[in-house]
Amino acid sequence: MSVFQFKKFAVVNDRSAMKVNTDGVLLGALATVRAGDRSYLDIGTGTGTIGLMLAQRRAEACADEGWKVLAIDIDEESAEEAAANFGSSPWRAHLEALRLPLEELREGTYDLIVSNPPYFDESLKNPLERKSTARHTASLSYREILEFSSRHLAPEGRVAMVLPREVEKDLLRYGRMCGLGLVRLTRVRTVPRKEPKRIIAEFIPGRVEGAEVNELVIQNGGSYTEDYLQLMHDFYLFA
Repeated sequence: MSVFQFKKFAVVNDRSAMKVNTDGVLLGALATVRAGDRSYLDIGTGTGTIGLMLAQRRAEACADEGWKVLAIDIDEESAEEAAANFGSSPWRAHLEALRLPLEELREGTYDLIVSNPPYFDESLKNPLERKSTARHTASLSYREILEFSSRHLAPEGRVAMVLPREVEKDLLRYGRMCGLGLVRLTRVRTVPRKEPKRIIAEFIPGRVEGAEVNELVIQNGGSYTEDYLQLMHDFYLFA
């Protein structure tokens, strides 16, 4: 059994089409979590890691009981593994994982929607169908997530995604088309000398003037940067 151990929870990492990965963990740490949030939605949850991180942060922000994280995935084994990981966590009462495509989720509003969506539009598809579905926008795109969010965010809600740097302009333009304004953008470099490979973008309903723009470097000189270690302090054992 493959188990990824975090400080306050463990993630069994065997059956999900997509494993624990840096992109998802960055999103789980950077998305805005507020003490008054009542409902969270994790789209394409995989192992459930992001949902677990949101649950930990929400529980630490406020000790009330009236909140929930719903995690969905179209892959049955991923949804089942996420449900098992939720069930063994300290926040099991607040977590639910379902095998459900986004288009079938027609009800409800959310304070925070998150997704580490597939994004390899033009790349050669993996011959393993489950992994291909998890990685390619034939099954889900950031456009669908933005469209869904425009209808299902609470008035003060947010939607946050992690995506390749190359889609930044198209993402921001489509967000505006959906009536969503960018409030925070983090560009992620693996090392200082390389261009950013990922972005983590967060939107809210309405028009926004002057988004917060940051940059995060993961490693420098073969070691993790202080910024990265500080971000991961509550989650990774080594941080």
